[in-house]
Amino acid sequence: MSSHASLRSGRRLMLLAAVCFVANVLLIRALGRVGTDVWIISALRFATGLAICVVLHRRTLDVRALATRPRLILRGLVGSAGTYGFYLTIVHLGAGRAVFLNSTYVILAALLAVIVLGEPFRRPLALGAIAAVIGLGLLTGAIFGLVRVGLYDGIALAVALASAWIIVAIRQLHREGISTATIFAAQCVYGLLLCAPFLVFHSVLPGPGAGIGLACAGLCAGAGQLAMTAAYRHLAVAEGALIQTLVPLGIAAGGVLFFGESLGWTDLAGGLLIVAGSVLPMILTEPRPAAAPIANPSRAL
Repeated sequence: MSSHASLRSGRRLMLLAAVCFVANVLLIRALGRVGTDVWIISALRFATGLAICVVLHRRTLDVRALATRPRLILRGLVGSAGTYGFYLTIVHLGAGRAVFLNSTYVILAALLAVIVLGEPFRRPLALGAIAAVIGLGLLTGAIFGLVRVGLYDGIALAVALASAWIIVAIRQLHREGISTATIFAAQCVYGLLLCAPFLVFHSVLPGPGAGIGLACAGLCAGAGQLAMTAAYRHLAVAEGALIQTLVPLGIAAGGVLFFGESLGWTDLAGGLLIVAGSVLPMILTEPRPAAAPIANPSRAL
């Protein structure tokens, strides 16, 4: 695969991941109206993702590495803890403030990639990251309420830093020859271990309708995680993270279409900044992938 083709492939995969994540959140939001427990949602998400890896990518799934590769184990543990931390901050800060603070991972990941991976942080990407984060602040409304800072704000920023580290770790694991399916399976395995103690004390299972919805949400999340992980084989950390800032915008649009919400001028301004910050760097940046495509296509997943 040529450099241009590799970059285009990475961008398509990351956009596909964003669409899947939007669908996942909208489905979970609909299920939340019938009182579905967050730990059941998380556990089924991880279980569905693990099933996808086992059924569709058995040849490239390295089960042994899940217990023997320290970086892979740490990726699973940090990812699982970050998921819990994100849910915790949503409960205590509200979705808008939590999403905004977590979205600072876009800049943190780009800076960490410069230090750890030696990736360039070119001006279009830097300006795009700033525009996208400001846009997220306007879209979520959090930018107007950051005067007081408390414990859960610190937790939200810690989750953002964890998210940044995970992205860099994914790039490092790809460089070490670990398959996409194995990297994703690490999050699923350790995520299930995190959920297990809470599920033991949970006796209310979802009904048939909610169960089908949860399965669909899990499939969307699993497909999104696989696509995102595969995309980082071709994309620099900064560009990949920027594309993912389209997810909150998609969720806001879904709220208008499916939940009867309305958007104000700050929401629209924020949406325009997110689109500009995500898309313009792809147009202005010369097509130079962060790393050459892998030699063996069978290792892509």
